[in-house]
Amino acid sequence: MHNSVQYYKDALFKSDWKSGLSVFLVALPLCLGIALASGAPLFSGILAGIVAGTFVALLSGSEISVSGPAAGLTVIVATAIHDIGSFQGFLVAVVLAGVIQLALGLIKAGKFSAYFPESVIRGMLVAIGIVIILKQIPHALGDDQDYEGEFEFEQVADHQNTITELIRSVVDFNYGAVTIAIVCLAVILLWERAAKKYKGIFAMIPAALVTVLVGTLMNEAYRIYEPFYYLGNSPIHMVNIPKMSGVSDFVSAFSFPDFSALMTTKVYIVAFTLAIVASLETLLNLEASDAIDPQKRQSSPDKELVAQGIGNMISGLIGGLPITSVVVRTSANVYSGGRTRMSSVVHGMLLLGSVLLIPNLLNKIPLSSLAAILLTVGYKLAHPKVFVKVFKEGYDQWIPFLVTIVVIVFKDLLFGIFIGTGVGLIFVLSTNFHSAVSFVREGKHVLIQFNKDVSFLNKPKIKQILLSLEDGDAVYVDATKAQFIDHDIYNLLYEFKASAYRRNIEVDFKKVSRKIQGDINQYLPESVSAH
Repeated sequence: MHNSVQYYKDALFKSDWKSGLSVFLVALPLCLGIALASGAPLFSGILAGIVAGTFVALLSGSEISVSGPAAGLTVIVATAIHDIGSFQGFLVAVVLAGVIQLALGLIKAGKFSAYFPESVIRGMLVAIGIVIILKQIPHALGDDQDYEGEFEFEQVADHQNTITELIRSVVDFNYGAVTIAIVCLAVILLWERAAKKYKGIFAMIPAALVTVLVGTLMNEAYRIYEPFYYLGNSPIHMVNIPKMSGVSDFVSAFSFPDFSALMTTKVYIVAFTLAIVASLETLLNLEASDAIDPQKRQSSPDKELVAQGIGNMISGLIGGLPITSVVVRTSANVYSGGRTRMSSVVHGMLLLGSVLLIPNLLNKIPLSSLAAILLTVGYKLAHPKVFVKVFKEGYDQWIPFLVTIVVIVFKDLLFGIFIGTGVGLIFVLSTNFHSAVSFVREGKHVLIQFNKDVSFLNKPKIKQILLSLEDGDAVYVDATKAQFIDHDIYNLLYEFKASAYRRNIEVDFKKVSRKIQGDINQYLPESVSAH
């Protein structure tokens, strides 16, 4: 126990405080933006981030996964609040969803995550990187009409999509925002390079903090010297934390569930929907976080479901949005040098402190400077080296990989995962189809070997092999390696053996037993006996 505490303490002071700070800067506008898009109070996004950064982080099955309110749930949340009739009624569904997730964790349902192919998980990471880049370019250009954290291709709020919004942003960009974004990108790249090469102060201070300070100072300089370019002239270009005068205001901003909503069936439908979708996103993101973990640790999906369940119960009870593990925050954590769960705890505590102590100061941060941070995260996720590596592994890897990317970018996360998994499954079946049965000929001697279990999916190939046999062949069917032979395959083989005498073909089986189909004589004409 002592060693464990010391390990976390060392990690906190060496690296996790810096990565936690970086995640906080990324998570702050995302919490606010997702709450805004969900039609919920802005403070509910911050509360969810605080709960996720503290309770969920401490209970999590992963050392590097960072949770928070998820963009993938915004449509579900917005619709649910409308259908149930109140935000307080919706909070009951969040609490119930947490109970369901807790139950799923306790019955070990987390193993479901292992069924997603690695090519699909890698495709998901790259796709998220591309989406981050496409969605952050408008913010870097000063087009902040859409909320931070938006993920879907079709933008319901303004009837745009990712591409049309990008075009609109390029055509009508904001000079002040563009300048800040470019300078901030340069600061990040130079600072990170200096941190690797020179260490010292460059390694001590996180690049994200320097970037935000530079962006904020540039914007303040605009306010003094070039007011036309000052981004604070419109609050949509800035971080916008609800202002609290103290702990009393903080507590009074809580919302509490209206448990009378338990009398309506809609609450239970929403709870079940939230639990399933949030659990799927969490399990997928957990797989993704393990894939980018520099230490290649394996997280416990069951423990993560329990943590998420408890987190959603707490979040719902105090007025927060539903929570999932989130790749954007997790990626920012990993690429900022996060080693343990303490970085997530730091981010949660900073969210709490920022609301109580320095909302006015944080509201001076331009979104274009935060866009620069997220653009670098997106590039690292979608680095060209990943494409090169996957393409070298063969078409059965890069086709599901590319399909996953395309569908996520042009549709949404879950749809892309399921389509990519479906394509990956086709390749798995195809590989099994081709490798399950082998065929060797030496003169008139033929060996048909089952290299693994065979099912009806292998029937066409076996049928083709049997049709290719020549009169007078001696055929040996070896099923020693097969633990299971499908009913259809048994019937095909015995029907062939029963008629082989007509072509003077000798057939011999090894480990091909007829346990339920009866005697071979049932396939022979009445005038002919088996031999």
